[in-house]
Amino acid sequence: MSEPVIVDAIRTPYGRRGGVLSGLHAVDLLGRAQRGILERTGVDPATVDEVIGGCVTQAGEQSGNVVRFAWLHAGLPEEVGSTTLDAQCGSAQQAVHLVAAQIAAGYIDTGIACGVEAMSRVPLLANLGDGTVGRPRPDDWTIDLPAQYEAADRIADRRGLTREDLDSFGLASQQRARQAWDAGRYAHQVIEVKLPDGTVVTRDEGLRDTSLEALAGLKTIREGGLHTAGTASQISDGATAALLMSATRAAELGLRPRGRIVAQTLLGAEPKYLLDGPVRAGERLLQRTGMSISDIDLFEVNEAFAAVPLSFARVHGVDLDRLNVNGGAIALGHPVGSTGVRLIATALDELERRDQQFAMVAICAGGAQVTGAIIERI
Repeated sequence: MSEPVIVDAIRTPYGRRGGVLSGLHAVDLLGRAQRGILERTGVDPATVDEVIGGCVTQAGEQSGNVVRFAWLHAGLPEEVGSTTLDAQCGSAQQAVHLVAAQIAAGYIDTGIACGVEAMSRVPLLANLGDGTVGRPRPDDWTIDLPAQYEAADRIADRRGLTREDLDSFGLASQQRARQAWDAGRYAHQVIEVKLPDGTVVTRDEGLRDTSLEALAGLKTIREGGLHTAGTASQISDGATAALLMSATRAAELGLRPRGRIVAQTLLGAEPKYLLDGPVRAGERLLQRTGMSISDIDLFEVNEAFAAVPLSFARVHGVDLDRLNVNGGAIALGHPVGSTGVRLIATALDELERRDQQFAMVAICAGGAQVTGAIIERI
């Protein structure tokens, strides 16, 4: 059985909806990330066995296996096969899991996991059409599976989180992300994107200057609810890519791996609470490894809504100074098909900076699911 290792992980900057990256087709955006990871590591594209990538809204410009189209558009070898998957917001993380599993099984030696979402051009739910063809839920559907913003408010009520708690977390996300950017902590994972007009984009576009007073003045997403635009992830454009290999192949090429997956999971969550899956993922990962929360140095729990990481922290007793320490999707953005690789890249960067060993990464996903992993820095 081969040992899969993570050689490196990168991403494009994340652009706001209608912002600097909105003129780029998803195929172009993802192709830049795919080529970027190969150029940075110096790996011959022809030696890649398989590419697996996430994309949630597979419609229009993102339909027809966007991962394959991106690979070809980037001028990469036609012999390399590609798969596009949809595990909702956990898509890119699940792509990492599947590439790692292929390596562990001995089927491949080298693979790329990636993800993209050009949400300015292909809005969420665009793949559902105009309702004349059909709906994903039949007429006799009875399961309580709420809209995501309603689920987020249910989670807040469940954990006793107040509007003030959520606003404080939203502010912290913005402050931590800005501090991280100003300190150069995101510079390693972000590759520059040159636009057709010659503009070079090197930084995330979603960061905002705000305050508790400003956040308190925002209207809630739903009447009587708790979350606002300031405590929800941003609609964004962006792409990510990670290179995985067997430890043997990495050694043969003289590459120094950055990390490995200690344990991974894709789980169903409680439909009523839809997005509270990271709590369950944490439980499963600790059970599988025999580890405890105190063994984990850092936690990256996707900020779909502020209640999601806060719920995880309350249930598992995680100090907020170990959770999303460089901000998250509230500040940086959440191109849904790409986020899983971003969180892994952020975890590896921060483990290296702090000279620490273990991180847990968890992402709630539509359909009441969750992806999760424990990553070890090598």
